[in-house]
Formats: sequence, C-alpha cells, structure tokens
Amino acid sequence: MKSGHSSDSFYRNLPFFSEFSEIDNLNGFYSAPDDWLIIIADIKNSTKFINGGQYKQVNMVGASCITAVINTLGDIDIPFVFGGDGATILVPEHARTKVVTALAGVRLLALKEFKIQLRIGFVPVRQVLEAGRNVLVAKFEISTGNTLAMFSGGGTELADKLIKADVHCHKFAVSDNHISEPPDLTGLSCRWQPLKSAKGQMICLLIQALDARTHRRHRILSEVLSCISEILDNNISSSNPVTEPALRFDWPPDGLKMEAVLTKGRQSFFRRYLFLLYQSFIQLILERFDLSAGGYNAVEYRKELRSNADYRRFDDALRLVLDCSEAQTEMIADMLEKRHEIKEIAYGIHVTDQAQMTCLVLSLEHKAHIHFIDGSDGGFWAAAVAYKNQLNNLKIQP
Repeated sequence: MKSGHSSDSFYRNLPFFSEFSEIDNLNGFYSAPDDWLIIIADIKNSTKFINGGQYKQVNMVGASCITAVINTLGDIDIPFVFGGDGATILVPEHARTKVVTALAGVRLLALKEFKIQLRIGFVPVRQVLEAGRNVLVAKFEISTGNTLAMFSGGGTELADKLIKADVHCHKFAVSDNHISEPPDLTGLSCRWQPLKSAKGQMICLLIQALDARTHRRHRILSEVLSCISEILDNNISSSNPVTEPALRFDWPPDGLKMEAVLTKGRQSFFRRYLFLLYQSFIQLILERFDLSAGGYNAVEYRKELRSNADYRRFDDALRLVLDCSEAQTEMIADMLEKRHEIKEIAYGIHVTDQAQMTCLVLSLEHKAHIHFIDGSDGGFWAAAVAYKNQLNNLKIQP
C-alpha cells in the first residue's frame, strides 16, 4: 500500500492492474489523498421499485450519478464503482460545490420523472482515516484507455454507514433543499435489449471476507475468485454476460424514452426524443449491415462493448455478474456456502436468466465507453439482501 498525492491528478497517475485477479496485490492499491471526499449515492426504498419492475430505472439513476460527476469535473479523472442502485465516487474537496449541484440535479430529476428518492452524502477521506479506516484505490484497465476503480481498506464502507445514519443533522448528507440545476448526463444511454444468458443462468454475486485485516480479506477473496475461475474452466471472461448473440438492438429501443428524459437538459422531452429516434435509427442501420459512419463502427463497437463491460467489480467486496450453466451455478453456490459455514465469508447470490446493460459513452472517437452490467429482476440489490441476512444471522453489522 502506497501513499497517493493530494492533487487532481491522483487517480490519473495511478498504475493499473491488467488482470482482475490482481486484487491480491496490495502494492497496487494507493491511499486516497486526505483532502478528497467520498461520495455515496443510493436509492431509498429500492424494494418498492424492484417489486414494481422498475429496476432498469434504478440502474439508470445509479449510472446518472457517475455520469453527472464525470461531466461536471471535465478533465479530472475520478475513481468510481457502480453499485446497481447507486454509486461510490471519490472527488477532490475543492470540487464539492460543483459536484453537489450536479448530484442534486440528478436527485430532483429522478424524483420528478420516476418518483425515485436518491440519497446523497459526502464524507471527507480525512475523517475516515481518523476513525481508523483507510481508503485504498486501485485501477483495473479493462481495455486500452478504459479503467475501472477498485476500493479497499474499509473506508468507503464506513462512509456508507455514516451517511445512512445521518438522517436529521445533515452532517454528511446533502439536504433536499439544496439548489440544483438540470444535470449534464451527456453520454448516458440505454438502447440495447436485455442480455439473454447463453449458458442458461445469469448470476449476481456479492462476496465479502469477514476477516478485519485488509491483507487477509484480499487473500480470502483472491482464493474465492480463483475457485470461481476454476469452476468456469479457468477463464472468468468466458462467462462475460456480453456475447455477440446476446447483443440485440431493436428500434425504437425500449429504453429510449428513459434516455430522453434523463439527457434532455433544458430541452423539451419531445425535441430530445425525436433527435434520439433519428440517431438510434442510424445506429440500427449500421448494426444491421455492419457498417461504419461518424466514428461508429458497428463490428468494432460490439467487440469493444464486450471488452468494456463492467461485470467484475471490487469495493471491499467482490461483485460479479456471470453467465453460467446450472451446474456451474450450483458448484459456485456450494463453494461459497462451505466458506460461509466456517465464517470466512458472507455472500449473496441472485439467479436470473438475463442481464441488463447501462452505457456511458464518453467518446466514440477515442473508444472511451464503459458498460455497467447488472442482473435483471433485482440483480445486485437482491444479492445484497441475501448478504445482509447472512450478516444479521452472524450478528455482524453490515
């Protein structure tokens, strides 16, 4: 573990892992600057929206938080982890006012359009350090120029607890009366059909090591990841939910109205929707005939889409979305249960038949795009419910 620098270039200058399995290498994790802030954004009462079949809206709002912060900060590279029904983001302290305004805009938009209540809170890294936790950050390069953050040290976990406990005094939470403006959600899209499993089942896994020592937690989760890889024929990428047969582009896309609502800014919904109808129709033609135009190469984009899929995450816990056969799912579940029985891990698993994808396209020209993957019918949220139940049975606070 190494110290980072208190500068806007902290995350940009970090070296990166080229393999996800390198989470065991603690030398690749760097302490976040103590003058940065941890942002936790999550949706209140997610259960209602899951039961109402609105999990895609939940995913889009979670991804909107990341998009708004990226667009607001421009040239400052920031680490983030998508959580399905929210996000964890780190930003410099001097950017707080801009970021609060952007996220307050997302919150107002989510409430107005989807009746979704978004909780937003900021905790200084300095305060987490004083409480005995650390905020360790690593970069995982999923493709050339596209990286995802990994968090460790327990700091983001503590920030999440502090924000959710901050109901009345608003020491950390952003109050509802904060002035907001329409957020810039340029790049956020929702056009591909749900990804049907090629092997039979899509599983969402949330796995946490129970040891309090950071190095032991990494070792345990590395061993678990190795076991999962072995079950998947020693190749986790073979269970990437994004496959060529699974990528279906229909017109008009089911999520186009949602995209228009979120990205319209100060435009009217009707004007934005007409533009997206036209744009997506061109995309349909390019996809159907494997053509290229305006920086969009259909064949190459589909390859990049698979490479840039965020189906593996690490934020003190492993979060995986995997396309598995029924036999593979059973073997993974059995392995996890055995480790849970000896109180080595707590885990949640959600099994469904398809995954959903939310896209963040920053630049087609520079091949800068990331695709957030979650299971359908509750996805990571449902896995988290099972995980928290295990912690409660063990009398451990989540």
